[in-house]
Amino acid sequence: MAILPAGHDDIRILHFSDLHLTPSRKAEIADIKSFISLKPDLVISTGDFLAHKNAVPVVLDALNDLLDVPGLYVFGSNDYFAPIPKNPLKYLLPNHGKRKHGAELPWRDLDAGLQKRGWKNLNTSRTTLTIRKTTIEARGTDDAHLELDDYSLVAGEPGNCDIAIGVTHAPYLRILDGMRKDQLDAIFAGHTHGGQVRLPWPGGSKALTTNCDLPTWRARGLTSVKDEPLLHVSAGMGTGPFTRIRVASPPEASLVTLTAAF
Repeated sequence: MAILPAGHDDIRILHFSDLHLTPSRKAEIADIKSFISLKPDLVISTGDFLAHKNAVPVVLDALNDLLDVPGLYVFGSNDYFAPIPKNPLKYLLPNHGKRKHGAELPWRDLDAGLQKRGWKNLNTSRTTLTIRKTTIEARGTDDAHLELDDYSLVAGEPGNCDIAIGVTHAPYLRILDGMRKDQLDAIFAGHTHGGQVRLPWPGGSKALTTNCDLPTWRARGLTSVKDEPLLHVSAGMGTGPFTRIRVASPPEASLVTLTAAF
């Protein structure tokens, strides 16, 4: 992302999302622990850490080394409620806003554990941090998929900063539009799983759904629309425990390098 002012050093951002961790996901836990070797300057998590009532200590252990790096995060619906069996074909149907939830998860314990190590909760707040002499203003929203978002709580022109970024779990268009109006430089999101099931398509593959109102061509990766902030959507690392399938949308975490604009 070429969004830094001229002369500023590159900033390496580790962006991950949708871990959906349970105590049994040993391979995924090992992968997360290995990410410290990427030497990020900043970590951004766009939610859905949890998929089990006993997953909070698992998450904090997996992230232990990364928690020594400056971090920003928001929560997704699966941080608040345990997953329950659902017909996966419903993801392909129109979204009518009806949700079925499992038991409440101990998200407050996760929040306390992340903040204790210095990560910043952006669910309804703005913060400013300096990375490699670049001042970054960050703002975020709570989960739009559960309609917990209220962008007005963080809206407004950026303050005294070099760049301004937005962080949200589910990239609903109402949030992207609010951040566009405030002229942010970039937005980080998750939730889509990259479509989770993608079809072969000329030049790659095509998502069937984003599980929100984001167009399917923006289901994963870095996309650009004229006069809008750059949008980076993580396809995520995990899946819900009852839909353990990904087709042509492999698990991922991303190393996004901010560079000076030319």
